[in-house]
Amino acid sequence: MSTPTPPGLVVVDKPAGMTSHDVVARVRRLAGTRKVGHAGTLDPMATGVLLLGVNRATRLLGHLMLTEKAYDAVVRLGVATTTDDAEGEVVSEVSASGLEQERIRAAFAGLVGDIEQVPSSVSAIKVDGKRAYARVRAGESVELKARPVTVHGIEVGAVSRHGDVVDVEVSVRCSSGTYIRALARDVGVELGVGGHLTALRRTAVGPFTIEDAHTLEALAEDLVVLPIADVARRIFPSCTLGEEDAASVAVGRKLRLDLGATGPVAVFDGAGELLALYEQRGEAAAPVAVFAS
Repeated sequence: MSTPTPPGLVVVDKPAGMTSHDVVARVRRLAGTRKVGHAGTLDPMATGVLLLGVNRATRLLGHLMLTEKAYDAVVRLGVATTTDDAEGEVVSEVSASGLEQERIRAAFAGLVGDIEQVPSSVSAIKVDGKRAYARVRAGESVELKARPVTVHGIEVGAVSRHGDVVDVEVSVRCSSGTYIRALARDVGVELGVGGHLTALRRTAVGPFTIEDAHTLEALAEDLVVLPIADVARRIFPSCTLGEEDAASVAVGRKLRLDLGATGPVAVFDGAGELLALYEQRGEAAAPVAVFAS
């Protein structure tokens, strides 16, 4: 009889051509459990860091404070597409050969900071209960509202010219909810030539980087699961409880305790086992999610 897979986080280096759900299905088979979920979808064309929770850790996913993400991308200027990426149909072509590098860099710099971004129409955002991309594929016209996002920084790397198009390599640090395809589109609009994304690789989600990630082939050989307690310590402030309080946490009681932070705070027993996430509510600490087995 095989040993059950312990609760924790699997950090996958997602390959191109697979949906996030495809990756979940593969890891379910490797882990021998249906209890696998992912945090932060990646498009099929994108590669890189995808976080999967296994067993009890799936309940942790919705509470992960993964507010900052990082990407490496290639933006092609001179061509606009229906999807703002290479998988869409071309809607316009305008020669970008005359664009000066300084102007290109300035256009990207103009997107740094707190901005109002209109997501791509083929995003996973729901419109009247149906995903936007599903409505677009059904032939509907979808206009999404602008949303506040933060672009912490954009580094422009190599700028290469190929006839009428210009390919720009960029590294982006941004808030969760930022669409890199939309940044490519907006730079193209700003420069008057159109633009779309031809490559996207997510290099970090919160504190988890590409160095933490494993390919599906490697995971098939050795399923590396970061223990749920280690994951919680990397993301949340932590607090170790005495025996009496630990017993109260196991049944979801409030604690007369100052956590030292508003929360969520990861609370542990004396042996270092993750018991729950708690938050401060006045003079008491209240449970947000209980993991004690």
